[in-house]
Amino acid sequence: MKTNPILYAAYMEAVENQLRDNNPPETRNTLERLKKESISETEAKKYIAQVIVAETFWIMKKNEPFNLQRFIKNLNNLPAEPEE
Repeated sequence: MKTNPILYAAYMEAVENQLRDNNPPETRNTLERLKKESISETEAKKYIAQVIVAETFWIMKKNEPFNLQRFIKNLNNLPAEPEE
């Protein structure tokens, strides 16, 4: 499946914003944990972006607000695929 470069850039920017703002702090913690697991910084950020994509999907599909608990749960489960 081909990646949409505009969406890719937007989600990677979201990751960078979370890291810069340390909001939520679990994003930075996840990046550091994945790097300690021998995952490159670039790949770790892609994993984090997957969590943002998954949360965006649930917000749009279920018409519900951002769920910080679900977001953190999915970050903590990386590099496994995000779940509901």
